[in-house]
Amino acid sequence: MGGHLALDAGGVLAAVVVAAALVFVAMTVRRWLFVRGGGAVECSLRVLPADGAPGAWRLGIGRYKGDVLHWHRVFGFRRRPRQVIHRRGLVIANRRSPEPGEAEGLLPDVSVIEVRDGDLTVELAMGASALTGFLAWLEAAPPGFPVDLHPPDQP
Repeated sequence: MGGHLALDAGGVLAAVVVAAALVFVAMTVRRWLFVRGGGAVECSLRVLPADGAPGAWRLGIGRYKGDVLHWHRVFGFRRRPRQVIHRRGLVIANRRSPEPGEAEGLLPDVSVIEVRDGDLTVELAMGASALTGFLAWLEAAPPGFPVDLHPPDQP
């Protein structure tokens, strides 16, 4: 009886290890598919709802597709983006360094920008090169695109 129990426990453990390996491989392939086409940057995102209580930071990959930025979570399986940020009418409302409490959950040496896209307000945390690319993408908007790159006057 004891030998069968050990064999069953070993089989369950092997199945768990194989399942974990398959999940890891699937997420790695998904990330590779996002990055291979170019125009992808690592950036964290959190939504700022109207009531003022910010959500949690989520690590993700931003991918530029024409006039939109598609943001995908790193740890997920969906092929569709979690957030879509449109370049038309985009307003950068604020730029700052991460506060000490939030810096622990972010990549090192990032800047945080607050972005408003209609009713959607989010914060993006990006490294210097990703932020430079984001600003260049905004400035490269076709003529007639209302894009505000300057934060509003602070009181």
